[in-house]
Amino acid sequence: MANYLLALDQGTTSSRAIVFDRAGHVISMVQQEFSQHFPKDGWVEHDPEDIWSSILTTAQQALKKAGLSATEIAAIGITNQRETTMVWDRQTGKPVYAAIVWQDRRTSEYCRELKQAGLEEKVQAKTGLLLDPYFSATKLRWILNEVPGVRERAERGELAFGTVDTFLLWRLTGGKSHATDATNASRTLLFNIHEQCWDKELLELFAIPASLLPEVKDSSADFGCTDPALLGGEIQVAGIAGDQQAALFGQACFTPGMAKSTYGTGCFLILNTGEQALSSQNRLLTTVGYRLNGKVSYALEGSIFVAGAAVQWLRDGLRLIAQAGETEALAAKTRLDHGVYLVPAFTGLGAPYWDPEARGALLGLTRDTGIAEVVTAGLQSVCFQTQDLLQAMAKDGVDIRTLRVDGGMVANNWLLQHLADILRVEVDRPQVTETTALGVAYLAGLQVGLYESLEDIAKQWRCERHCQPVMAEAQAVSLYQGWCTAVERVRSH
Repeated sequence: MANYLLALDQGTTSSRAIVFDRAGHVISMVQQEFSQHFPKDGWVEHDPEDIWSSILTTAQQALKKAGLSATEIAAIGITNQRETTMVWDRQTGKPVYAAIVWQDRRTSEYCRELKQAGLEEKVQAKTGLLLDPYFSATKLRWILNEVPGVRERAERGELAFGTVDTFLLWRLTGGKSHATDATNASRTLLFNIHEQCWDKELLELFAIPASLLPEVKDSSADFGCTDPALLGGEIQVAGIAGDQQAALFGQACFTPGMAKSTYGTGCFLILNTGEQALSSQNRLLTTVGYRLNGKVSYALEGSIFVAGAAVQWLRDGLRLIAQAGETEALAAKTRLDHGVYLVPAFTGLGAPYWDPEARGALLGLTRDTGIAEVVTAGLQSVCFQTQDLLQAMAKDGVDIRTLRVDGGMVANNWLLQHLADILRVEVDRPQVTETTALGVAYLAGLQVGLYESLEDIAKQWRCERHCQPVMAEAQAVSLYQGWCTAVERVRSH
């Protein structure tokens, strides 16, 4: 009996494959980092072949490590770094250019021109998104316009566009499936989230030929079967969701009002708003949380571009620490009122500022500032940025009482407590923190009948650590006010 699920989690800095059993336990996990390319200031690229080979290698190794064959895997789920944009040849599967990563800012000027032309309101009404280089449409337009011959080939129908999930699905199925799910489609700036279709008016605005686009399916759907040569047998791909929506699903946030925040390279807070596509007045994004049986559950999202990437920078850029795990002990012995603020606007500021020209800064340094203070400021920046999002949600009339958290950073207990203190909410870490991969495994399992319902899945969620605020509120407010002052110093206005 095929009782296991294989989740392929293609992230910004690494690819992972995780085998889960029906109860959501990790049976095996294999991770592989790959190269980041920064050809110019503000440009971020990946080699699509690195993405493919790292996913294929980890998938093969995860099956081997679990001692399982393809016949014992009920289904595959794919979850991915969102908005990252690729175009490839339909005949050969060969990319025409590098993958332009979600963090890339090369289309800032074009986005500014569209805003100045007064187009943001119309785009937001259709897509729930803002005009920012973050999303796929302007990246795709750049590839069509800047890579010689690509627009002509696209107009002849020779090329395919996709976010990372679509590219991996294409490769896994030997070019048989060119599809995506509603969550990934909702991040492109080309998808009407109310009508659930590619929008002709937006395609015209960005000059994108419709022939490039994948078919949009539910998050739980039959996406086709893998080429038997790849994993030792045919396996159905039955679930796809962008990484943040997959984490929402993995955290079992199925009821409107439930929220999760993921701390990976960036930080993404998503609140389930159910059948209502809540329009933010405070520059948060309205997006598809998941789509099952044609029915959409919408979500409100705040995106922070740099969370774990700040710790990575402290480790690799400044070499203040040898490994991320050292941050907890350093923070634990540091006074909270050390006065140092790290604003990690390395690729601009995300929600609620949306300032692509802002740049990072380290403020409040004195002669007695040392490594511990700078590292602690890096961790605190993650908590302060999350509070920025909660404040914006509060202004939109949404009050979050409990936050379910996940991602690599939440292994840090000091960070967990500081989050609760700064946010003034209860913070829950689940037993399984691989919720992004787990969420897409659940989506795949739902499609093939391994789970009967959302209630069936929700019963599996378990809290491993619960934190509530212990810091005096006045101190939390004072620390956050210092952060707001620091942010104003780096804004581009």
